[in-house]
Amino acid sequence: MIIRAKTKTLFSGKELSERQKKNTELNMCELEAKAEILESYPRRLVFELTNACNLNCIMCGRNAAKFKPTAFDMEVFRSFEPMMDIVEEVTLMGWGEPTIHPHFIEMLEIIHRHGARKYFCTNGMNLKQIKKALFDYEVDVFAVSVDGATKETNNRIRKGSDLDMIVRDLKEIEREKKEQCLSYPYINFVFCAMKSNLHELPDLIRLAADIGIEEVKVVYLTVFGDDILNESLWGQEEEVRSVFGEAAQIGEELGILLKLPYISGEDEATEKLHKECYVSWRDFFLGSDGYVRPCMSTPVQFFRYDVKNRPEFMSVWNAPEYQKYRSIVNDPEKMENPCRRCYQSSYCNWNKKESFIQIGENFSPEWESENKGLGREGSL
Repeated sequence: MIIRAKTKTLFSGKELSERQKKNTELNMCELEAKAEILESYPRRLVFELTNACNLNCIMCGRNAAKFKPTAFDMEVFRSFEPMMDIVEEVTLMGWGEPTIHPHFIEMLEIIHRHGARKYFCTNGMNLKQIKKALFDYEVDVFAVSVDGATKETNNRIRKGSDLDMIVRDLKEIEREKKEQCLSYPYINFVFCAMKSNLHELPDLIRLAADIGIEEVKVVYLTVFGDDILNESLWGQEEEVRSVFGEAAQIGEELGILLKLPYISGEDEATEKLHKECYVSWRDFFLGSDGYVRPCMSTPVQFFRYDVKNRPEFMSVWNAPEYQKYRSIVNDPEKMENPCRRCYQSSYCNWNKKESFIQIGENFSPEWESENKGLGREGSL
């Protein structure tokens, strides 16, 4: 089965409480109405735990940005605990690798005290260290980024990665999951498709089936630097169509859910600058540098979150910056420049070259070189 990335809904794991359901219903109504001031809370809290990483992937935008590594402050994390019984999901991901945060497991434990589902995306290098926590704290879903079905390809692209180790650890997690007759954690591969690895997608689906993973998600490479421009799939529609077709057939045969981006020229966004964007209604994103942003795939920064004064959340959620963004994000005449060339995989328009190539553009947050964490000199 082939599906597309979610734009309004989220992963449906454990049953939501009545309080969560009511907030979700209200949020969906306000989203559809394009309300600028919301009575509902977000449906998802997205926390970028760090902008640092233990790998050096060839396509990562971090290589084209200058910054000092930052880490999410635990005082700030704990301040959001009351909301974890209202939102659907707490997502731990951003520009860096979340599992290297020294309090990653503690964060899972804190979320587990509440009703929100737990999701994170990882490069898979710390699976052995977090395996017990996955079950102890009932992680609903996590994604593992791999960019090849062979260790030669994956480890070349994802420098510092070890595909053999990742596969062994995933098999051990799936084995324990089956032994305990558990439906969690739901695991999917995320594959960044580029010229030199596209041909391995069918074999990656076979590998997922061998491990016991339920889903493979494909995103296109977005090029941030001239050094990997030759890896872009922009203008390679026929090759992509052929591989996607083979992958779909194998996925159907093996029972693997396949989440694919549109082939360029066929995106439902047609001539729009991007698909209808709902993130500023659905998601609250807080970076490891302390800045609230609309989403992780934009340099736009609203303001610093002031942990010292602990603002009432709805005053943050309905701050003038949020109101303005909601009013213009889908307006082709008024939207911010980064939104006009959106590369966020769920919302960008794959008919546009800008979704594939961002060379020379201001694509990443303006990380502060002196910044060491959250809660310093907030503006709210």
